[in-house]
Amino acid sequence: MSEEGWREFVTAEGLGDWVVLHGGAAAAYRVESLEEGGRLAAALAAVPRLGARTFLTISPHHVTVRLNRDVWGLEAEHVELARAVSEIAREFAAVADPAAVQEVQLAIAAHPEDIDLRFWRAVLGYAPLADDNAIDPLGHSSTVWMQDLDPAKPLRHAMHIDVSVSRNHVHQRVEAALAAGGRVVEEATALGSWILADRAGNKVCVTAWPDGSEPG
Repeated sequence: MSEEGWREFVTAEGLGDWVVLHGGAAAAYRVESLEEGGRLAAALAAVPRLGARTFLTISPHHVTVRLNRDVWGLEAEHVELARAVSEIAREFAAVADPAAVQEVQLAIAAHPEDIDLRFWRAVLGYAPLADDNAIDPLGHSSTVWMQDLDPAKPLRHAMHIDVSVSRNHVHQRVEAALAAGGRVVEEATALGSWILADRAGNKVCVTAWPDGSEPG
Protein backbone atom coordinates (compact mmCIF):
# COMPACT_ATOMS: atom_id res chain seq x y z
CA MET A 1 0.00 0.00 0.00
CA SER A 2 1.16 3.51 -0.79
CA GLU A 3 -0.05 7.08 -0.37
CA GLU A 4 1.39 8.09 -3.74
CA GLY A 5 -1.71 7.16 -5.73
CA TRP A 6 -4.29 9.07 -3.73
CA ARG A 7 -2.01 12.06 -3.19
CA GLU A 8 -1.49 12.32 -6.95
CA PHE A 9 -5.24 12.11 -7.49
CA VAL A 10 -6.04 14.80 -4.91
CA THR A 11 -3.57 17.26 -6.43
CA ALA A 12 -4.30 16.54 -10.12
CA GLU A 13 -5.93 19.24 -12.24
CA GLY A 14 -9.32 18.83 -13.87
CA LEU A 15 -10.82 16.68 -11.11
CA GLY A 16 -13.14 19.20 -9.50
CA ASP A 17 -16.04 16.74 -9.70
CA TRP A 18 -14.25 14.17 -7.55
CA VAL A 19 -13.87 13.44 -3.86
CA VAL A 20 -11.24 11.13 -2.35
CA LEU A 21 -12.33 9.37 0.85
CA HIS A 22 -11.24 6.19 2.59
CA GLY A 23 -13.33 4.24 0.08
CA GLY A 24 -11.40 5.64 -2.88
CA ALA A 25 -12.37 8.22 -5.52
CA ALA A 26 -16.02 8.99 -6.19
CA ALA A 27 -18.19 11.53 -7.99
CA ALA A 28 -21.93 12.12 -7.80
CA TYR A 29 -23.87 13.76 -10.63
CA ARG A 30 -27.35 15.23 -10.30
CA VAL A 31 -30.01 13.92 -12.69
CA GLU A 32 -33.70 14.69 -13.11
CA SER A 33 -35.05 11.14 -13.23
CA LEU A 34 -34.19 7.46 -13.06
CA GLU A 35 -34.43 7.28 -16.86
CA GLU A 36 -31.99 10.14 -17.30
CA GLY A 37 -29.67 8.53 -14.78
CA GLY A 38 -29.85 5.26 -16.67
CA ARG A 39 -28.79 6.89 -19.92
CA LEU A 40 -25.87 8.61 -18.23
CA ALA A 41 -24.82 5.41 -16.47
CA ALA A 42 -24.91 3.48 -19.75
CA ALA A 43 -22.58 6.02 -21.35
CA LEU A 44 -20.25 5.94 -18.36
CA ALA A 45 -20.16 2.15 -18.34
CA ALA A 46 -18.72 2.27 -21.86
CA VAL A 47 -15.62 4.19 -20.74
CA PRO A 48 -12.66 1.90 -21.49
CA ARG A 49 -10.60 0.51 -18.61
CA LEU A 50 -12.99 1.43 -15.82
CA GLY A 51 -12.18 -1.93 -14.27
CA ALA A 52 -13.82 -4.61 -12.17
CA ARG A 53 -13.82 -2.52 -8.99
CA THR A 54 -15.83 0.36 -10.46
CA PHE A 55 -19.37 0.81 -9.13
CA LEU A 56 -22.16 2.83 -10.78
CA THR A 57 -25.19 3.60 -8.61
CA ILE A 58 -28.36 5.09 -10.10
CA SER A 59 -31.11 6.86 -8.17
CA PRO A 60 -33.86 9.25 -9.31
CA HIS A 61 -31.63 12.17 -8.32
CA HIS A 62 -28.00 11.05 -8.68
CA VAL A 63 -25.63 8.85 -10.59
CA THR A 64 -22.65 7.98 -8.42
CA VAL A 65 -19.37 6.66 -9.81
CA ARG A 66 -16.84 4.97 -7.55
CA LEU A 67 -13.62 4.19 -9.37
CA ASN A 68 -12.56 1.61 -6.79
CA ARG A 69 -13.40 0.47 -3.26
CA ASP A 70 -10.23 1.48 -1.40
CA VAL A 71 -8.18 4.67 -1.22
CA TRP A 72 -4.98 2.62 -1.26
CA GLY A 73 -5.94 1.18 -4.64
CA LEU A 74 -5.83 4.52 -6.45
CA GLU A 75 -3.24 4.54 -9.23
CA ALA A 76 -2.02 7.01 -11.85
CA GLU A 77 -4.45 5.63 -14.45
CA HIS A 78 -7.42 6.62 -12.29
CA VAL A 79 -6.71 10.32 -12.96
CA GLU A 80 -7.38 9.92 -16.68
CA LEU A 81 -10.38 7.68 -16.03
CA ALA A 82 -11.88 10.32 -13.75
CA ARG A 83 -11.37 13.00 -16.40
CA ALA A 84 -13.06 10.77 -18.99
CA VAL A 85 -16.05 10.26 -16.69
CA SER A 86 -16.31 14.01 -16.06
CA GLU A 87 -16.22 14.73 -19.78
CA ILE A 88 -19.14 12.39 -20.46
CA ALA A 89 -21.09 13.89 -17.59
CA ARG A 90 -20.63 17.34 -19.12
CA GLU A 91 -21.92 16.03 -22.45
CA PHE A 92 -25.09 14.96 -20.62
CA ALA A 93 -25.25 18.32 -18.78
CA ALA A 94 -25.06 16.43 -15.48
CA VAL A 95 -23.80 18.68 -12.68
CA ALA A 96 -21.39 17.28 -10.11
CA ASP A 97 -22.54 17.31 -6.48
CA PRO A 98 -19.41 16.73 -4.35
CA ALA A 99 -21.29 17.47 -1.12
CA ALA A 100 -23.37 14.33 -1.69
CA VAL A 101 -20.34 12.03 -1.70
CA GLN A 102 -19.68 10.32 1.61
CA GLU A 103 -18.49 7.09 3.19
CA VAL A 104 -20.26 5.65 6.22
CA GLN A 105 -18.39 2.93 8.07
CA LEU A 106 -19.20 0.87 11.14
CA ALA A 107 -16.11 0.57 13.33
CA ILE A 108 -16.19 -2.44 15.65
CA ALA A 109 -13.48 -2.20 18.29
CA ALA A 110 -12.24 -5.11 20.36
CA HIS A 111 -9.09 -6.41 21.98
CA PRO A 112 -7.04 -8.30 19.36
CA GLU A 113 -7.89 -11.70 20.80
CA ASP A 114 -11.61 -10.90 20.60
CA ILE A 115 -11.75 -9.57 17.03
CA ASP A 116 -14.19 -11.76 15.11
CA LEU A 117 -14.26 -10.48 11.55
CA ARG A 118 -15.26 -13.90 10.24
CA PHE A 119 -18.53 -13.62 12.18
CA TRP A 120 -19.32 -10.15 10.83
CA ARG A 121 -18.63 -11.16 7.24
CA ALA A 122 -20.89 -14.17 7.63
CA VAL A 123 -23.82 -12.49 9.39
CA LEU A 124 -23.86 -9.53 6.95
CA GLY A 125 -23.15 -11.56 3.81
CA TYR A 126 -20.14 -9.32 3.22
CA ALA A 127 -16.86 -9.98 1.40
CA PRO A 128 -13.28 -9.18 2.40
CA LEU A 129 -11.42 -6.28 0.82
CA ALA A 130 -8.61 -6.13 3.38
CA ASP A 131 -7.59 -8.23 6.36
CA ASP A 132 -9.39 -5.91 8.78
CA ASN A 133 -12.66 -5.13 6.99
CA ALA A 134 -15.79 -6.41 5.29
CA ILE A 135 -17.62 -4.80 2.36
CA ASP A 136 -21.04 -5.07 0.79
CA PRO A 137 -20.57 -6.95 -2.51
CA LEU A 138 -23.28 -4.75 -4.07
CA GLY A 139 -21.51 -1.57 -3.00
CA HIS A 140 -24.61 -0.14 -1.31
CA SER A 141 -24.16 -0.52 2.43
CA SER A 142 -21.58 0.64 4.94
CA THR A 143 -18.19 -1.00 5.29
CA VAL A 144 -17.36 -2.79 8.55
CA TRP A 145 -13.89 -2.14 9.95
CA MET A 146 -12.33 -4.02 12.86
CA GLN A 147 -10.40 -1.64 15.10
CA ASP A 148 -8.00 -2.68 17.85
CA LEU A 149 -9.27 -1.49 21.21
CA ASP A 150 -6.83 0.26 23.51
CA PRO A 151 -5.65 -2.44 25.97
CA ALA A 152 -5.76 0.13 28.76
CA LYS A 153 -9.52 0.53 28.41
CA PRO A 154 -11.70 -1.65 30.63
CA LEU A 155 -14.17 -2.26 27.81
CA ARG A 156 -13.77 -5.46 25.83
CA HIS A 157 -15.87 -4.23 22.91
CA ALA A 158 -17.27 -1.02 21.48
CA MET A 159 -18.81 0.32 18.28
CA HIS A 160 -19.00 3.70 16.64
CA ILE A 161 -19.82 5.13 13.22
CA ASP A 162 -17.30 6.82 10.93
CA VAL A 163 -18.62 9.40 8.47
CA SER A 164 -16.17 10.64 5.86
CA VAL A 165 -16.89 13.61 3.60
CA SER A 166 -14.68 15.88 1.53
CA ARG A 167 -12.54 18.55 3.15
CA ASN A 168 -14.60 21.21 1.38
CA HIS A 169 -17.78 20.05 3.10
CA VAL A 170 -16.69 18.54 6.42
CA HIS A 171 -17.18 21.76 8.41
CA GLN A 172 -20.69 22.13 7.03
CA ARG A 173 -21.51 18.57 8.11
CA VAL A 174 -20.12 19.12 11.62
CA GLU A 175 -21.99 22.41 12.01
CA ALA A 176 -25.22 20.74 10.92
CA ALA A 177 -24.72 17.98 13.50
CA LEU A 178 -24.05 20.51 16.26
CA ALA A 179 -27.09 22.56 15.26
CA ALA A 180 -29.15 19.36 15.52
CA GLY A 181 -28.15 18.92 19.17
CA GLY A 182 -24.80 17.14 18.96
CA ARG A 183 -21.69 18.03 20.92
CA VAL A 184 -17.96 17.84 20.31
CA VAL A 185 -16.16 15.15 22.30
CA GLU A 186 -12.77 15.50 20.63
CA GLU A 187 -11.39 17.66 17.83
CA ALA A 188 -8.30 17.22 15.66
CA THR A 189 -8.62 20.03 13.17
CA ALA A 190 -5.16 19.45 11.70
CA LEU A 191 -6.49 16.14 10.37
CA GLY A 192 -10.00 17.40 9.65
CA SER A 193 -11.50 15.05 12.25
CA TRP A 194 -14.08 15.41 15.00
CA ILE A 195 -15.63 12.94 17.44
CA LEU A 196 -19.21 14.01 18.08
CA ALA A 197 -21.87 12.59 20.35
CA ASP A 198 -25.63 12.75 20.61
CA ARG A 199 -27.50 13.50 23.85
CA ALA A 200 -27.25 9.87 24.96
CA GLY A 201 -23.49 9.80 24.42
CA ASN A 202 -23.44 7.69 21.25
CA LYS A 203 -20.34 8.64 19.29
CA VAL A 204 -19.62 9.26 15.63
CA CYS A 205 -16.35 10.28 14.03
CA VAL A 206 -16.69 12.85 11.24
CA THR A 207 -13.57 13.14 9.12
CA ALA A 208 -12.30 14.37 5.78
CA TRP A 209 -9.59 11.72 5.63
CA PRO A 210 -7.56 11.39 3.55
CA ASP A 211 -7.90 14.61 1.57
CA GLY A 212 -8.59 16.62 4.71
CA SER A 213 -5.18 15.72 6.08
CA GLU A 214 -3.61 17.88 3.40
CA PRO A 215 -2.68 21.48 4.36
CA GLY A 216 -5.17 24.13 3.28
